[in-house]
Parts: sequence; structure tokens; C-alpha cells
Amino acid sequence: METRRFRDRTEAGRLLAERLRGYAGRDDVVVLALPRGGVPVAYEVTKELGAPLAVFVVRKLGVPGYKELAMGAIASGGVVVLDEGLVRRLGISRTQLEEAIAREAQELERREVAYDGRRGPPKLEGKTVILVDDGLATGSTMRAAAMAVRELNPARLVVAVPVAAAETCDDFRNVVDEVVCDVTPRPFHAVGLWYENFSQTSDDEVRELLERAEARE
Repeated sequence: METRRFRDRTEAGRLLAERLRGYAGRDDVVVLALPRGGVPVAYEVTKELGAPLAVFVVRKLGVPGYKELAMGAIASGGVVVLDEGLVRRLGISRTQLEEAIAREAQELERREVAYDGRRGPPKLEGKTVILVDDGLATGSTMRAAAMAVRELNPARLVVAVPVAAAETCDDFRNVVDEVVCDVTPRPFHAVGLWYENFSQTSDDEVRELLERAEARE
């Protein structure tokens, strides 16, 4: 049976929210959106759950010369996570690490100011954190985000997306406490194929949704 495509991220968020109703009305839940595409999805989730919304900016630290291969990540709140085993195996020097961290920290700060310069990162210790994006293909960015959130000591960590490659969704079951993937079509190919409208979310849209969520709180 063919999987129906979502009209847009708003519809995807509403359908995903139905799968997360068990978290509604709880004062320990925080929803973190991976910008930019995850924000419209997460906004609909927070409307259903009555939970606060924040962006969680994460930047992968690419191996020098192989940017797509992540040797770690930095994220909102000053979190730095390194794959120590990979760093040792590849003989990456402290100077190379520091250069990569400095480069990505500059971009992370720029994005945080662009999206949500008014507020600092939310306090996550002891919270139930729901990490939301518009979909998972390889899942590398979400994996980096999950690693970073773990460093902030949440009580429970949930990854929630409207659509994902089935194998990627399964891989996350060993990384976080719960994985909610609304649909896992086969063959998958790419996240954007499962949306009728997958136009890029703008910085202005991100800011507007965050302001609307804050006003609702």
C-alpha cells in the first residue's frame, strides 16, 4: 500500500502530535525543534501537548577533508560532544579539533541569534525532551542533537518525526528512550519526496512561530 504524502510540515506536525498525546498536559515536557524545517512540525506538536517550544541548533564537526564524516558535534548551550575513538583512529590533532569547533561555533551563534536571539537555551535537566525534525534520512544531524541533549541530563529523551527511513528509525532505538516515526515508507529515497510542499522554511517563519508559541505559553 502506497504511503500518502503530507500536504506540508503543518499537516505533518498535526499528525505527529496525535502519536505523542501521551505527553500532553505535563509540566516536565519540553519540545526542541531542529531548525529550520523541524520548527513548523514542532509548533503543531506543542499546540497539542501544551508544551514549550525552543530551537536546538546543532552543528556537526566534520573530519578535516571529509566534512560529511562527523567526528562530533556542538549544540545550543555550549555542548561539545566528540567521537573520541574516531578522533584517535584518524590522528586528528587538538589544533584541528579547536579549529573545527571555532568555525562551527561561529555559525551556531549566528543561527541562534537569527532564530531566537531573545532567549537562552532551555533548562533540560530532569525534563522529558522531545526532539523534532521534519524527517530522517541518514539521521546524522538528529543523532548529533541527541548526543548533545544527553549531555544536559534530561530524564527522558524522545525523537519524533513525521517520516523516516525505516532502518534509520530502528537505529535510533539504541540511542534514545523512545522513537516516534509516524510513517516509514519503503522505498524511502528522501524526506522531501513525502511532502507535497517541501519549500525551505525561512528564518522569519522560524521567528514568527517561536513568538507565537511563547505568546501561547
